[in-house]
Amino acid sequence: MSFKPAIASMSLGRAWVHKLPYKLDQARTNNLTGIEIFFEDLEYLAREESGISADEAPSPQAQLHAAETIKKLCDDRGLEIIGLQPFLHYEGLLDRAEHARRIEKMKLWFKIAKILGTDVIQIPASFLGKDQITGDLDVVVEDLRKVADMGLQESPVIKFAYENLCWSTYFDTWQKGWDLVENVDRPNFGMCLDTYNISGRVYGDPASPTGKTPNAEEDMKKSLEELVKRVDVKKVFYIQVVDAEKMREPLVEGHAFYAADQPARMSWSRNARLFAFEESGYLPVLDVTRAIIEGLGYKGWVSMELFSRTMNEPGDEVPKAHARRAREAWEKLEREISNWKIV
Repeated sequence: MSFKPAIASMSLGRAWVHKLPYKLDQARTNNLTGIEIFFEDLEYLAREESGISADEAPSPQAQLHAAETIKKLCDDRGLEIIGLQPFLHYEGLLDRAEHARRIEKMKLWFKIAKILGTDVIQIPASFLGKDQITGDLDVVVEDLRKVADMGLQESPVIKFAYENLCWSTYFDTWQKGWDLVENVDRPNFGMCLDTYNISGRVYGDPASPTGKTPNAEEDMKKSLEELVKRVDVKKVFYIQVVDAEKMREPLVEGHAFYAADQPARMSWSRNARLFAFEESGYLPVLDVTRAIIEGLGYKGWVSMELFSRTMNEPGDEVPKAHARRAREAWEKLEREISNWKIV
């Protein structure tokens, strides 16, 4: 199959509210055959297996044991683990002692990835403050090249899917992410292209009364034309397809989702993403997906990676509803893809 549906584990409910086995049951029931393991799920399972509290850090041994449990849970359900994410706030750290600690943490993630049976680790663009990270391209590229070179020494090779976040401090567009991929220049360092993070920066602006940037349609069209010309599809390791709600009121101070300590697009992302084709979604998700699939010729995993305020709600209905909504989005997308010119 050229395209296979996946979902991120936390998109079925947050780990401190919903148990992983039940979430995986819902993925399987809805034919979502791939799973992105969100690290919090592994961490919470490791705490549970170790009998420690939610504010204690599980030991490396506990994390490896949890990885073994997750691998078995997925195997029993016929689910393939497509990646481990997010390796947060890695590149450009001003505190180089902290950078060294992240390198040690990466070595543990390599062991976890091997147990999970995946060769992909996702690194989202850092959104730490400018007092903690630099945007100096030389430093950032060297940091990312360091882990890429480490990954090349592993067997099997570990690949890194870098993802621009539309609220990242320095790397908030796909172009900036792609610049890093070109500069790192390693076969195992590529991108995860996310329809929300691409269109949520170029087209969408939750703090605007219109919900859009000033030249949204034209800028989006140009951005996708550039994407098709510039990006090497071999460096697109997987894609994520999701939408977001159009805010009824601008997401500024006074809005229910406003948080003084985070950018509006981050608050929007955490609270109000939607699966593709859902009511009140308005981003040009289909245009972005078509550019990637028809324009670039991408084939592979398509993950429904949703963040939403509903993930924190209790009750078995949450994982069940999220898995069903993801399946419905996938089925609609599959019908759309069938009408595209796929080489």
